[in-house]
Amino acid sequence: MRTTFTSESVTEGHPDKICDRVSDAVLDEVVSQDPTGRVACETFATVGMVLVGGEITTTAWVDLAKLVRTVLGEIGYTCTEVGLCSDSCSIINVIGKQSPDIAQGVDTGGAGDQGVMFGYACRETDELMPLPIMLAHKLTRRLTEARKQGILRYLRPDGKSQVTVEYEDGIPVRIDSVVLAAQHDESILDRTGRSITKRARQEIIDTVARAVVPAQYLDKKTKFYVNETGKFVIGGPQSDTGMTGRKIIVDTYGGWVPHGGGAFSGKDASKVDRSASYMARYIAKNCVAAGLCKEMVVRLAYVIGRAEPTDVAIDTRGTAVIDEAKLLRLIWDLFPLKPREMIKHLNLLQPIYQATSAYGHFGREPFKKKVGKSTLEFFNWEKTDLAEELRRVAE
Repeated sequence: MRTTFTSESVTEGHPDKICDRVSDAVLDEVVSQDPTGRVACETFATVGMVLVGGEITTTAWVDLAKLVRTVLGEIGYTCTEVGLCSDSCSIINVIGKQSPDIAQGVDTGGAGDQGVMFGYACRETDELMPLPIMLAHKLTRRLTEARKQGILRYLRPDGKSQVTVEYEDGIPVRIDSVVLAAQHDESILDRTGRSITKRARQEIIDTVARAVVPAQYLDKKTKFYVNETGKFVIGGPQSDTGMTGRKIIVDTYGGWVPHGGGAFSGKDASKVDRSASYMARYIAKNCVAAGLCKEMVVRLAYVIGRAEPTDVAIDTRGTAVIDEAKLLRLIWDLFPLKPREMIKHLNLLQPIYQATSAYGHFGREPFKKKVGKSTLEFFNWEKTDLAEELRRVAE
């Protein structure tokens, strides 16, 4: 049976992703000074203005205006022509403190909120992720690379991608369509001024789309859509407001599996929206990497103030090589599921979160980076370090 599935991604210059990055930059700055600080930071961006709010309780001091301007400059918003000027935009601080009613439950090791979190892994790609979302992320990454490296000098920070993959009996066989929305300057407009030139359109297809999508999935029927309104000169917060946490499906699995609803960016690890979602992915990825199943959905649920999850469930969609009930017991035995335990195991009290703010929180390569005297560990939830132990215990 033939089916299709579509996922999308956005660049780091998309208005919502600007906000995710600012919120995570604030979190990183707090964590670097005060690892146990409590952060729930929200950002709003619009024409000429960035507003930062939320609830933060910490001993750290953050120069918010400097931090926001640095982030905007790194993304590429350095003048009003591209959508926002890092040097001259207005920055408004409306940050408050976390409610003591919440703190009294979290301080004892309980979850920072109630919620349901999902994790997933499958054998569809080397990253153990669904193919549509991985290709969508690689396309937006390539858009950003082509801009920042000067390969396509007319590109600007804002952009989107969308990929439709065709499956046959659950196996990806071809790409039906690739969509790119690439912000650009006026140098590639045709004589009418209403559309980019055919040459520029083909250049974007060749430099971005064909450079990313494996040739084995492309055929004569594959459709490429580039800036389908004709042009995309006005972008960023100049064309659309941005808010933290509005791209939750982009951040996870592209709609392939359920999402509990909680966003990640701007939240410290005591918020299980973030830490338990990372643990759920870690569990699923290690189980798939261990060969105990070909795919797995993990569901975790928590209630505010309590450490033990209220629900732990898995679904291997019929691919498990051992009984699912036994596999679930293995998960209970080998993986930490209380907030403090998850935080310690994945080493989440580090300033590592800006790196997660664009191109997905999952399917990323773990890496280490020396910062000052410290060595930071990024994307620890993507490690498969418990796969061998899972195999051994299962046998």
